[in-house]
Amino acid sequence: MLNQKPIPSRLLDSIQSPADIKGFSNSMLIQLADEIRSFILDVVSVHPGHLGASLGVVELTIALHYVFNTPYDNLVWDVGHQAYSHKILTGRKVQFNTLRQWNGISGFPNPEESQHDTFATGHASTSVSAILGMAKAAAINGDKNKNHIAVIGDGGLTGGMAFEAFNNVGNANVIIILNDNGIAIDKNTGTIGEYLKKMPLQKGVNLFEAMGISYFGPVDGHNIPVLIEQLEKIKRIKGPKLLHVTTTKGKGFKQAEQNQTTFHAPGQFDRNTGEIVTGKKKFKTYPEVFGKSLCQLAKKDNNIVAVTPAMVTGSSLQEFQKSFPDRIFDVGIAEQHAVTFSAGLAAAGLKPFCVVYSTFLQRAYDQIIHDVALQKLPVVFAIDRAGLVGEDGATHQGVFDMAFLRSIPNMVVSVPMDEQDLRNLMFAASKYTKGPFSIRYSKNTGTVKNQRQPFKAVKVGKGRKLKTGKKVALVTLGYGGILAEKAIQKLEKERMFPAHFDMRFLKPLDTDLLKEAFSEYEHIITVEDGVVKGGLGEAVLAFKEEHRFLNPVITLGVPDKFIQHGSRQKLFEICGYGSDSIYRTIKSLI
Repeated sequence: MLNQKPIPSRLLDSIQSPADIKGFSNSMLIQLADEIRSFILDVVSVHPGHLGASLGVVELTIALHYVFNTPYDNLVWDVGHQAYSHKILTGRKVQFNTLRQWNGISGFPNPEESQHDTFATGHASTSVSAILGMAKAAAINGDKNKNHIAVIGDGGLTGGMAFEAFNNVGNANVIIILNDNGIAIDKNTGTIGEYLKKMPLQKGVNLFEAMGISYFGPVDGHNIPVLIEQLEKIKRIKGPKLLHVTTTKGKGFKQAEQNQTTFHAPGQFDRNTGEIVTGKKKFKTYPEVFGKSLCQLAKKDNNIVAVTPAMVTGSSLQEFQKSFPDRIFDVGIAEQHAVTFSAGLAAAGLKPFCVVYSTFLQRAYDQIIHDVALQKLPVVFAIDRAGLVGEDGATHQGVFDMAFLRSIPNMVVSVPMDEQDLRNLMFAASKYTKGPFSIRYSKNTGTVKNQRQPFKAVKVGKGRKLKTGKKVALVTLGYGGILAEKAIQKLEKERMFPAHFDMRFLKPLDTDLLKEAFSEYEHIITVEDGVVKGGLGEAVLAFKEEHRFLNPVITLGVPDKFIQHGSRQKLFEICGYGSDSIYRTIKSLI
């Protein structure tokens, strides 16, 4: 049975803020660490979140709050999903069981949630730049007593932005905590991790010292007295300092230590046995279909390769990695590099599928324009976790990709409505040679029973009419079509019959299909799982004006604001394009 309520703990229950631990003895701090770790397990086993990273930094978090004084001292977590202990110690213990739920606390640091959250960090490699800016601001303002601490993982170091900040740090009074656990979600790749392993054995100046940063460590990140001693020491030293801390991801929960990738974000699990609670899936998810289909295509085309920024498991590329170990490249948390590296592969005659979460593709916008689209290189952008992703919240909602890709010349923007359509678009993209081709898909479970049908050619820029109806035409894109179909099924039972057009492509737009919709139906409703501004809604409105149609158009999709965390179905309705919202909108017209 899953525990439904956190087990109360004597020390933990006495803490309302970090000030409450200042007088604790070492033995009390160690006991507190055990209680916090147990509390995290109690809650996250029932209310899923990012488990392994937070279990690994419990002692480090306690030591940081024992030595420093937030919110006066600035503390930035990178990436923010290791900040659960920080949230618990900074007055959010009572709300912790609302983690990642609508109107509950965020899974990432959020300055709107607490003054102790100095900076919002949902994407990696940003902490050193942010803390450096804060330190420079304090120097300008004459505040010499404020401390500025960034906690960055070894996985975060694979992002070039961290080294851009190191290069610029100068004599700033910053403390950088390098949390070295040897893993991001999957095992780290590249030379940075290997270098960190060898550092204790090296003589002479290391990389950080060469950049003007005083280096300390490595120290055991689970030894609270040692951590406190080291932090007190470097706190008194002026200038930039780096403390190298070694930790174990998933520390204190055997199953999480042994299966670190699985327990990065395991979903619901049994608190005692570690068994993950999995409901029966009738269909595969879109990423699973993508991974299987890419293997099929690669078996027939030796030029197909896969590139991913540290998301082999997340994007279901394990089978591809096993089948084609020389044709997959995990470049670490480095989206800019992933895109330009893919451009280089394409320039040399290969067919790269650059597989990136929508929220992370935002980080490589310049590279998409300058290095791929401008040169008409045939890179396929497989955009995973597109649309509202739910509980990860505003930093991770994948709702901007269609709008920003639509603005780029030479770019094809395609959005499959179901798994078979995903496979066919992948097939079309593998044959496309005129420039970049993007395919965006959600993390959802699909809807097609037998999706492994033979690949079929899809004509670029051509959509399809799914239903003929009366008065109202639904013009949808991607998962918006699935939501629309659910609404249509309900309406048909009430003898109301809207038409349904699946555009399939946002760019190039199927103008013939739109002309049919505007010519034959009185009302047009667009539905998309993305921002309306710059997306399908605006594209259809522009088409209407250009061709001087007078039909009223209702655009349903993500409004012009950041969407917080909650279940996807809840967020669909809040944004006004869930199946119930679509049903009500159509019924009001008919």
